Amino acid sequence: MTGKTNHGRFFEDYALGQVIVHAVPRTLGQGERALYHALYPARHSLHSSDEFARASGLSASPLDDLVAFHTVFGKSVPDISLNAVANLGYAEGRWLASVWPGDTIASTSEVIGLKQNSNGRTGVVWVRTTGRNQDGIDVLSYVRWVMVRKRDPEAPAPETVVPDLAQVVAPESLVVPRGLDFTGYDFALAGEPHRLSDYAPGEIIDHVDGVTVEEAEHMMATRLWQNTAKVHFDATNREDGRRLVYGGHVISLARALSFNGLANAQMIVGLNAGAHANPCFSGDTVRAWSQVLDIAKTGSPGVGAIRLRLVATKAGNGTELRGADGKYHPHVLLDLDYWALMPV
Repeated sequence: MTGKTNHGRFFEDYALGQVIVHAVPRTLGQGERALYHALYPARHSLHSSDEFARASGLSASPLDDLVAFHTVFGKSVPDISLNAVANLGYAEGRWLASVWPGDTIASTSEVIGLKQNSNGRTGVVWVRTTGRNQDGIDVLSYVRWVMVRKRDPEAPAPETVVPDLAQVVAPESLVVPRGLDFTGYDFALAGEPHRLSDYAPGEIIDHVDGVTVEEAEHMMATRLWQNTAKVHFDATNREDGRRLVYGGHVISLARALSFNGLANAQMIVGLNAGAHANPCFSGDTVRAWSQVLDIAKTGSPGVGAIRLRLVATKAGNGTELRGADGKYHPHVLLDLDYWALMPV
């Protein structure tokens, strides 16, 4: 058999400063919007209605912000996480430009950190991944770190470099889409009357609803984003014979569920931190709650920013996340810290 197939990179295949160009560019259209709204209970008005978007100063309705995230992330999987043991976290994420139907998105990643684990069989790789459109404009940039298997446990460890990452994306660095104007915002059409001043740091919002994950749906979603990680498709890849649900699928489910209580948190513009706390499997029912962490002004008319902690669980909505040992409770699926734009 010839060696033309891609078995993915192992820990010793990464080098500090290495830039990886990911295949294959992806042209996005209204089909991706329709499938996104079919797979998740997504209904934020700015991403649903051209007319609502035009009334808010945009030329039309951009694609959902997480469509951009999944597309950029999916491109990186064959090069970054095909042999990953776990996707450990996110930081310094910023949505830099809207993605519109017809845009073609390509991705690159730069290796910014390496650390071999003490067991000698795995290591952690930090990468900064950037998505760009057909005009060379950056649409999204974020850091993530993954634990990756070594091909050869005896291979020498690289010099340890752990990047110094910001705990929070500074509000003044958030990018508001050009022209966005919420001074004439229609709260009735958006679905809720709550504006930025109605929320206070520390407030917790139970999003009430739940969605049971179906095997076919999570695999369809993962294929849609061209994520090729074996654990999501191949039931023989895990000892328990179960397909692991792509963590981004849980992010989108939780974000969509957050509409009930946060219908006016219209656009995601910053990703401060994130952890896929425990695995999700078909048959699990995902519920969500949010905690308001901060609010901030922007320079755009009528537009403010709200910092939210979005938590997805599979067994009720209790707000205790960790045990005495500091580890997440088994029912916690997702712990995500992000900024969204909201009318003041």
